[in-house]
Amino acid sequence: MHLMYFTEQPMSAYDAQAGLDFGATALMFSNRHFDPVAGSRLYNEYLEHYRLAEEVGFDGIMLNEHHNAPFCMQAKCNVFASILAAMTRRVKLVLLGNPLPLADNPVRLAEELAMIDMVSRGRLVSGFVRGGGQEQLAAGVNPAYNRERFEEAHALIVKAWTQTGPFRWEGTHYQHRVVNPWAVPLQTPHPRVWIPGVLSKETIVWAAKQRYPYIALSTEIEATKKIWELYDKVALETGYAGGPEYRGYLQRCHVAETEEKAMANAKQFMWMQGEFTGLAHPVWSSPSGYFSPSYRTAFVEYAVGRRSNPRGAAFEDQITNQQIVAGTPKTVIPKLRRLLEETRPSIMGFWASDGFVSNEDTKTCIRLLGQEVLPALRDIGKELGLWSPFEANAPTSIHFAEPARLKDAARQA
Repeated sequence: MHLMYFTEQPMSAYDAQAGLDFGATALMFSNRHFDPVAGSRLYNEYLEHYRLAEEVGFDGIMLNEHHNAPFCMQAKCNVFASILAAMTRRVKLVLLGNPLPLADNPVRLAEELAMIDMVSRGRLVSGFVRGGGQEQLAAGVNPAYNRERFEEAHALIVKAWTQTGPFRWEGTHYQHRVVNPWAVPLQTPHPRVWIPGVLSKETIVWAAKQRYPYIALSTEIEATKKIWELYDKVALETGYAGGPEYRGYLQRCHVAETEEKAMANAKQFMWMQGEFTGLAHPVWSSPSGYFSPSYRTAFVEYAVGRRSNPRGAAFEDQITNQQIVAGTPKTVIPKLRRLLEETRPSIMGFWASDGFVSNEDTKTCIRLLGQEVLPALRDIGKELGLWSPFEANAPTSIHFAEPARLKDAARQA
């Protein structure tokens, strides 16, 4: 299995009441509430957590980015990936990921990612996302063109990585008279690409057709099974067998030395979902053209009080259905076994804390995960035949055998 550590990097150091009074903490919630002193402290604490995650045995560090919202301070995941490329030695740097529709210049993004791959000596996994609805508004991108821009930017980046330049690109959304990046990835033909998502059928189908692993973000177990049914169906139609190497799952999981401490800290996962300070106004999160009409209707009805928040159930319900797992190592391992047995992902991310969980409690959680939970999961993974994509050598449209230049870089490390 491939086991990753993840944090949303929340900016929890602001007046919670101000967020409640405004009713939303994304897009239009003024940045006068941001405290750079607290932000500096938090950024450095997150770096400390990443270092500890590598030390205690995680295989990868999962990074993402969001904009104009305190639930995620990471405005550019490539910045943290660049730092970690130099300060870590073993873990994969898994970007889930760069929001392609927000990119004005995909060629420059291809160059940035190539630099990270070279500095890390081939440890980059480059994931791509569509970006949140409100982020289209913040970046001045028409939400109706989100998927078009995503697919075209992806095609341009892969071509820039794999085809010798110079060449010309004349697309619908991007035009480049000269594409000839001097920096290209260390991995050949390019770094692995993984795609995260929730329940968008269009994205699941697209990832399966590309033969990219799909990472389900804290979906319910039954809903996750349906994701894999659709993915495997499309995979067979495309000409290959899906299976565990193409399946990933991000689990919100807080571990502590006592059940009471773990449950108290796990309630902070609701911070991002808007239970404490609000998140984003539903209409901003789902601008016209971004989601399917039925999904947007659900958000608008929530905005006017006609239905519950479609983003998530109450905390107690998420504990029951295991979207959130909390407890001591002894009590969480059986719950995680159930997830592995029923959904069979070979890629697992652990979102360990959120909101106002203290620095010390977060480090304790990381240590307990690394020292007690991950070894048990590796044994379960072997029992179930859940080999990571790096171990399984699953057939793909792209050959990821270790090139000579990657071996040379490893010898020089």
